[in-house]
Amino acid sequence: MNEKDGLPRPVPVAGPPGPHWRRQTRRRARTFRLLALGCLCFIAFAQWKQLTQPATPESPPTSGLTAHGLSLTRLEANLATCAQLRKKPQDPIGFGRERNARYIDGHAPTLIRNASVWVGEPAAGTSPDAARKGHGYSWITADIYLEHGLIKRVAASIPLSSVAADALVYDAAGRPLTAGIIDMHSHAGVGALPGLDGSEDTNEMASDITPYVRSIDGLHPADPQIQVIKSGGVTTSLILPGSANNMGGEAYVIKHAVGKADGRNETSAADMLADPERNWRFMKMACGENPKNVYGRPGRGGPTSRLGESWEFRHAFEQAAKMVQAQDDWCDAAALGVQGLKEYLPRELRWESLGALLRDQVRLNTHCYTVPDLEAFVDHTNEFKFKVRAFHHAHQTYLVPEILKRAYGGVPPASALFPDTMWYKVEANTASEYAGKLLYDAGLTTVYVSDNPVLNAQHVVFEAAKGYKYGLPYHAALAAVTTAPAELLGFGNRLGKIKPGFDADIVVWDSDPLSVGASPVQAWIDGTAQFEKPFLLKKPAPEPIVPDESLGKIPEGPFPLDDVIFTGVSKVLLNGDFSNLSSNSTVVISHGKLACIGACEAELLAAATSNTRIIPLKKGYLTESFTAFGSKVGLNAIDAESDTDNGPTGTAFTRGADGLALDTIKTNYSYAYGVTKAISAPKLKHLDTHHGTSVAFLTGAQTAAEQGAILLADTAVHYTLDPSVKTAGEHTSISAAVASLRRKLFHAAASLSNPKQEADTDPTSEESFLRRVANGSLPLAVTVHSADVIASLLSLKSDLDVSLPTPLRLIILGGAESHLLARELAAANVSVVLSPAFSYGVSWDQRRALTGAPLTDGTGVDKLLREGVVVGLGIGEDWMVVEMGLMAGVVWRNSGGRVGEREALGLVGGNIWKMLGVREKGGHFVVWEGSPLEVGGRVRGVGGGRGWVDVWV
Repeated sequence: MNEKDGLPRPVPVAGPPGPHWRRQTRRRARTFRLLALGCLCFIAFAQWKQLTQPATPESPPTSGLTAHGLSLTRLEANLATCAQLRKKPQDPIGFGRERNARYIDGHAPTLIRNASVWVGEPAAGTSPDAARKGHGYSWITADIYLEHGLIKRVAASIPLSSVAADALVYDAAGRPLTAGIIDMHSHAGVGALPGLDGSEDTNEMASDITPYVRSIDGLHPADPQIQVIKSGGVTTSLILPGSANNMGGEAYVIKHAVGKADGRNETSAADMLADPERNWRFMKMACGENPKNVYGRPGRGGPTSRLGESWEFRHAFEQAAKMVQAQDDWCDAAALGVQGLKEYLPRELRWESLGALLRDQVRLNTHCYTVPDLEAFVDHTNEFKFKVRAFHHAHQTYLVPEILKRAYGGVPPASALFPDTMWYKVEANTASEYAGKLLYDAGLTTVYVSDNPVLNAQHVVFEAAKGYKYGLPYHAALAAVTTAPAELLGFGNRLGKIKPGFDADIVVWDSDPLSVGASPVQAWIDGTAQFEKPFLLKKPAPEPIVPDESLGKIPEGPFPLDDVIFTGVSKVLLNGDFSNLSSNSTVVISHGKLACIGACEAELLAAATSNTRIIPLKKGYLTESFTAFGSKVGLNAIDAESDTDNGPTGTAFTRGADGLALDTIKTNYSYAYGVTKAISAPKLKHLDTHHGTSVAFLTGAQTAAEQGAILLADTAVHYTLDPSVKTAGEHTSISAAVASLRRKLFHAAASLSNPKQEADTDPTSEESFLRRVANGSLPLAVTVHSADVIASLLSLKSDLDVSLPTPLRLIILGGAESHLLARELAAANVSVVLSPAFSYGVSWDQRRALTGAPLTDGTGVDKLLREGVVVGLGIGEDWMVVEMGLMAGVVWRNSGGRVGEREALGLVGGNIWKMLGVREKGGHFVVWEGSPLEVGGRVRGVGGGRGWVDVWV
């Protein structure tokens, strides 16, 4: 019986015993098994004790691990990271440094003598209220000493004996000197020019939310545009990711000095950073049309609406906020001791940069145009407690300054604007050229930017000049591209002013920087001159602009008047000889027509007893109206909206007259800025391509049926031979497109000898219009930039002229590289309409465009005019109608006296009609206050042919 359980014990069967060694082996095996089992039990028990009991000083963990098996070394490193996570950046100091961290040893100091200096701040003792009104600001005569990459001294006179013996001396000859221009919105380098797929890195398109990507990782230091931008006096740019994404990624502030030629050690993106210590970080976000149009794919992706965009923003901020809170909780616990922690510092690279924004370590710039975008984003700032430094594009901020003042942080965001780049999409259709002035009046900050390559950042200072034209006070307009962006970027103690301790980023100008055509004669970055042999334009001694406070009044109008008298007209630049007039003439307009120009004493006496309005002018001008050639004005209202556009024609040959749609914001603006006539052709594919016949019409007409609205139903026959022709229709190569045009023209020439064929042809068909080109009654206008394709056209014309009754009347429209063939064009009597007026290498076929001083001896228009080519100035984009007078003014100012005022105005008027071979429709005139060729010029009256004159007061 079993003593334990009462069951009988088994009785072993008797048998012979086994071998002795086998019995011993079995006993040893049992013993080893028992020992092994005991060891395992002991190890398990020891591990259990270690996991369930905290470590004590008397029982420290082994091998650098905590009781939870975490590395003490890594935990201590994490704890050190907590200090970095919670560090509050400060604007880096300026004064007090002995040398600029970007300074390269071996560069000699420089003494700039006899400069007219804009310091960038008011005189000491000026109250903030007075300074905001412009008091205390002035140009001062001074010398500036640069050493170790810094401005060391600014004084009325710095003796040569007081500076280093190896100092270079530069005589500014009384020219204006400012701090380097700062462009706070650029894609230079990440959207390298000329634009090619292989070098396009502006947007990361993998997701709508990409705060984790960095523009520096796609920055091409060898982008030729960087040198072009610098030639406009721009020394610093904020390089942003694009606006396709709601959260586009991190941005970087660079200086435009790169490579040994510019005084740097190497061609390196990191070497270009404006602040090598990286005190502040920067980020780009975007609202509105762009993200929802790029990512809005119903059922497949989003957001598809602004509603969805707000969710995307809030969800991303929520993830980052959770990470920040988890990190803060961990850091608070770790501060009490890391031994008891059960995990390492929570980190997620995806949200790291966004977390830094929530910790106020990132300066955020957000692309937002419209009121709902702005208000939603301001709500986000308050919900998640982060600051936005500026809203970019921001065309509707002038409507809602109080919304901006509600943004988190106590400092309203600035508005980074274009002054007059409008109408390219719905968001930009309510823009106002007076936005900068209105924002300033509301106590907010305006900065002007380029969005390079959208605008050529070489001319960003011209954007500030236009801001002044539209009412922003002079000192604020100049600050809008110097001190204001410097402060918004966190460089207010280093950039934007001419003061000791500031970086030696300096520009000397050939004229007031806010004047038409102003160009640098030399620029320094970190104290090193950037142009070895700059081209200098021949200009009179520079005179600073005397700020015109009257520009602060926004004109009201138009008011249609039958009769009006303008006094104080200093110049009459109508066709004809008006040289005998005084500089204080009177212009009398009766029933919309010019009735008297001169003393007009009888009319003035009669006006005293009548209701005729008398408007006094200061430096008044009377000129012909302008003509826009090659735009889509009249065929397009909002560029990005197909419903407002005539549309691309592709291979169909159509007439512009059949697609006119008048009384739009574009036609009305054109008229208000003195552009009373436009010649527009259907587009082949893009806005700057053409295919069909152009129509000449009055911009002030309400409908195409209005009497006199159509000046010429078919003005010219248009084709396009730029790269878009390879994807817009039947051709897959430029050579095929040229060959096709050649065949069509030779066929038309041959058909001239067959009257029956002409009689049987539809008079509005392509064949019929080409017959009119062949017989000389219509010009052929070809949109083309490449000098090589232009050469093919010249060869075609030469071959064709042999069989034509009169030489082919050829107009080159575009013409970025036409200057390379200026002599050949003149010899062939081929005209050129430069569109845009000042091209740059934005595309492959424009890569050899002339950028102008200080890099090249003039621009394309200068070289063409020198060779005797008939030249007109076109507008690359329709918003340029508002600045046609200023474009002509640049040519006038920078021509070295070769182009007079009358000739300059002909570039945007009479020359166009001359190359078309028709007489300009007369009777159209514009009355200006100030010169139309200068920044201060404003339209006061437009009339001719309509029975009344429209007046702005």
